Amino acid sequence: MNQHLNFSAILQGEYADLLWKGIVLTLELTVASWLLALVLGTVLATVRMTNRRLARIVVGCFVAYHRNVPMLVQIMMWYFALPSLLPVGAQLWINQFNGEFLYSVIAIGLCMAAYVSEDIRSGLRAIPHGQFEASRALGLSYIRSMRFVILPQAMRIAVPPLINHTVLLFKNTSLAMAIGVAELTYATRQIENYTFRTFEAYFLASAWYLALSLALMGAGALLARHYRIPGSK
Repeated sequence: MNQHLNFSAILQGEYADLLWKGIVLTLELTVASWLLALVLGTVLATVRMTNRRLARIVVGCFVAYHRNVPMLVQIMMWYFALPSLLPVGAQLWINQFNGEFLYSVIAIGLCMAAYVSEDIRSGLRAIPHGQFEASRALGLSYIRSMRFVILPQAMRIAVPPLINHTVLLFKNTSLAMAIGVAELTYATRQIENYTFRTFEAYFLASAWYLALSLALMGAGALLARHYRIPGSK
């Protein structure tokens, strides 16, 4: 039997609170994972540009694994498999501090760090090698040359692909529902189970994801325009 659409049924009371908490948790998961991915991705890209063969191999293996294994599998690995190697006391301690959220941040952050590292590495390779040689000639070490001369330019070049992968990271936070993280998709499923308003629940979730993704893309476009290197296309 068909039901009339009734969005007000899930936009008030406890269902509205559940939906709002899901949105907030999705944003928290996005920010925490993005920070991990950006910091680690920058380190990985910097290490991979060195002349140390072993370091390049290790980073290459890390990137290959995280780019070719589905993120859902990685989340399951971090939540179910790896904690089993820890002492029972450590497992209980982690679970007391929202272990599902923590493991999701680690899994998503590490996975997206592989993509971020490739974005930054592309930016690094676009910088003329003469600039690196000039900075070294001025007495700067490799790390200081990267920090003060090369990386700032590479990051500006890498802004467009970084924006795309930020949006991808945001959408992939929905996979955390598989281990019980009460983000937006999890909250939507709960609301649908309680109210049987399937269309309304998933329509609102889709609208929220679309609106937030477009907001990220819009903000990213402004950043890309602001940090674009003069003379570049």
